[in-house]
Amino acid sequence: MASYLQIADDEKGHELDLFCIPRHYENDLDKVIIPHGLIMDRTERLARDIIQDMGGHHIVALCVLKGGYKFFADLLDYIKALNQNSDKSVPLTVDFIRVKSYCNDKSTNSVKVIGGDELSNLRGKNVLIVEDIVETGRTMQTLLSLLSECHPKMVKVVSLLVKRTPRSSGYRPDYIGFEVPDAFLVGYALDYNEYFRDLSHICILNDRAKEKYKV
Repeated sequence: MASYLQIADDEKGHELDLFCIPRHYENDLDKVIIPHGLIMDRTERLARDIIQDMGGHHIVALCVLKGGYKFFADLLDYIKALNQNSDKSVPLTVDFIRVKSYCNDKSTNSVKVIGGDELSNLRGKNVLIVEDIVETGRTMQTLLSLLSECHPKMVKVVSLLVKRTPRSSGYRPDYIGFEVPDAFLVGYALDYNEYFRDLSHICILNDRAKEKYKV
């Protein structure tokens, strides 16, 4: 079972004025729940675990856009550094896919995959899917089902966040950064209707902001 850092349901978090928060978001957030430095340290450890498990294999790192791009870039930077400074190394190529399953703050029953016709290029390859957050797990299960039709040699999933929620299908990724409470999180490329991707820390969105940025 994947190890992870658990953020408790009663986690008090950190006051916004202790951090550098963009002024245009100061009234939209309740608290900082995972500071940027902690994200980076945990990402570095995930890179080490991936190298340990998959070192020696040629890996296609598949970034799930849009939310996964920041975690993807930082994870690959750490893997690249380990490649240069450890006994095991991972030859890496990259690919991208976009998956959409949210409307406002609700996960929908419909999962839209953009770029799925290019998944055939992954036949016979070792694939590492890089995701920002797993909530119900249904989005990832849909993507994994699509991937299986293309007959990759191996598929592993790393997700920065996994949400504790009664709506979960029970799916768990192979590598997990943090297990987080059932709250709507933004920052570090996680968005609410495309806002908050430019926030460095992972924060809890307040109810006023949900109305302010609603589409």
